[in-house]
Amino acid sequence: MTRRTVGILGGMGPLATADLYQKIIRHTAANRDQDHLPVLIYADPSVPDRTEALLSGGEDPTPWLVRGARQLETSGASFIVMPCNTAHAFLESMRAAVEIPIIDMIDEAAREVRSLVTADSQVGILATSGTVAAGLYQAALDRSGLRSAVPDEDGQRLVMETIALVKSGTVDDETVNPVQTAARDLERAGAKALLAACTELPVVLRQGHVTVPLIDPTEVLARAAIRAATDDAVFARLRSDPEKVHHHVS
Repeated sequence: MTRRTVGILGGMGPLATADLYQKIIRHTAANRDQDHLPVLIYADPSVPDRTEALLSGGEDPTPWLVRGARQLETSGASFIVMPCNTAHAFLESMRAAVEIPIIDMIDEAAREVRSLVTADSQVGILATSGTVAAGLYQAALDRSGLRSAVPDEDGQRLVMETIALVKSGTVDDETVNPVQTAARDLERAGAKALLAACTELPVVLRQGHVTVPLIDPTEVLARAAIRAATDDAVFARLRSDPEKVHHHVS
């Protein structure tokens, strides 16, 4: 079986990086160590804060992201996946800097949502303030024929509270409470599905916390990485058009 090397550009944050790797392992059909995929992880927690860069003139993270992508390329990665939603605001600069493909987690997740709900459904976005302000998921959902909804000011503060707790290493039974409150508000406002669109959120937010489908973009990305690593046709399409990796292999 074909087994291309997955390159994970991580560190944003470390728990989210570990979460993606665990999901790649869990979704890989394997009976022994040798059946798993080769994976390279470049985790650089020093990458400047992506939300600060987008919202308040913080330091541009592009040089760090490009350096990490190039490191993975020179180390032998066949393609790159990046478990940080907000960093996808800088994706085009990264793609221009390397020859290997970078899978777009945002588009992958939007198409996953579209497979679960009817056209023109409203989808709630739980994400960093930077991701929300950049409109990454709003644009991707619109391309998929869906409407988007984001928390109000108080709800967004609650989302960021949970994200900050996870980034600080505080992962306990109470960590999910703030984002769960924001999620329920979106449900009451008419959301037919929810995106846990910050890689810290799936660490604590589970399907049992909400009543509508909850999409974990990290899990969607893990499955996309496996498809690209194991299927020649999928990888060929990815190299010619990075947006065409989704759902070509079950």
